[in-house]
Amino acid sequence: MSFKNLNLIEPVLKALTAEGYSIPTPIQKQAIPYVLAGRDLQGCAQTGTGKTAAFAIPIIQRLHEQKSHKPGIQVLILTPTRELAIQIDESFVSYSKYTSLTHTVIYGGVSQLQQVKTLKRGVEVLIATPGRLLDLIGQGYIDLRRIGIFVLDEADRMLDMGFIHDVKRVIAYLPAKRQTLFFSATMSPVIEKLAQSMLVNPAKVEVTPPTSTVDKIEQQLFYTNKKDKPDLLNHLLQEQLIPTALVFTRTKHGADRVVKYLLRMNVKSAAIHGNKSQNARQAALNNFKNGQLRVLVATDIAARGIDIDELTHVFNYDLPDVAETYIHRIGRTGRAGNTGIAIAFCDIDERTELRDIERLIGKKVPVIESHPFPALSASNLPKKTISQPRRSGQRPRTHAYKPSISR
Repeated sequence: MSFKNLNLIEPVLKALTAEGYSIPTPIQKQAIPYVLAGRDLQGCAQTGTGKTAAFAIPIIQRLHEQKSHKPGIQVLILTPTRELAIQIDESFVSYSKYTSLTHTVIYGGVSQLQQVKTLKRGVEVLIATPGRLLDLIGQGYIDLRRIGIFVLDEADRMLDMGFIHDVKRVIAYLPAKRQTLFFSATMSPVIEKLAQSMLVNPAKVEVTPPTSTVDKIEQQLFYTNKKDKPDLLNHLLQEQLIPTALVFTRTKHGADRVVKYLLRMNVKSAAIHGNKSQNARQAALNNFKNGQLRVLVATDIAARGIDIDELTHVFNYDLPDVAETYIHRIGRTGRAGNTGIAIAFCDIDERTELRDIERLIGKKVPVIESHPFPALSASNLPKKTISQPRRSGQRPRTHAYKPSISR
């Protein structure tokens, strides 16, 4: 099936052709007809499956086909992070280039001045993060009473980041009669309950099991010691001639330490995390996309906000505390039909996290045993000499002490 079989109008098809898209992904093939028909939709799809286009394409078509453009915001797309909001806005730029659709994106961390100016000129589609949206509603710059389509994207991430109350506040500003599109990468009982409270007789689309990993991504596991992780990372970057890599750390300071080390090794890299300004984060992301940076080091704030078709490798430098996050991280590679490699480092203190991940994905991550920085075990720990109590006139007796550490 091609996009031409989905009853899409010529301006949209022309934009898709310009982007090099001809065949819809499974979620696009299933979701687009429902959205065009005005149905509420509950979509469960992993990151990297083409979910943004699944709602952006039919929204653009429906607004373009309106006989006259109504004043005020017609569509609200709510998303958890600034990076993801920018990514969605970029998709609207691409898919609506041959229409007269107006859209903008608002998020916190930057001055609101330019955002307010754009809103005053009038837009039909608003892409927003919860905090800045509620702030500008409170200041009287945004009126949501004319919303006809509401999209809640990455609902599970909203829950993880503590935005659920903000989401409910936003919904209270929306008209009761509207089309709602609800998307989540996972569908826990809590998320399912939230969906039921928002949707009316929804069509349901689930293209993959909610906890499976993308089949085209090759997963690898390296057991190593925490202190050796920087050297192992650099070794793999050089030995495998990795062109681009996204590296995930657990903490902001950890991300900065990795970047500092890589720069010493002459590897062009930068970090993005919550302590960086929005301008610095966007500059690093742009430099990574255009090839000026070889490595981007990120905390989970970027786990679902980076969309780079050519990204070949993702590193779990630190294993995540929440197993589901592993799926979102590795989904940054293997996009747009490409293959990808996801490499995980695991030290002795991360075995519990590894077990949780393997239980979630339903299989063992293949272990790469031959590398220069293996984890210490009882057989290769340095021997420690322990003095024994001695009797009068005796020389001290020693023996080799080997701590018992299971692999």
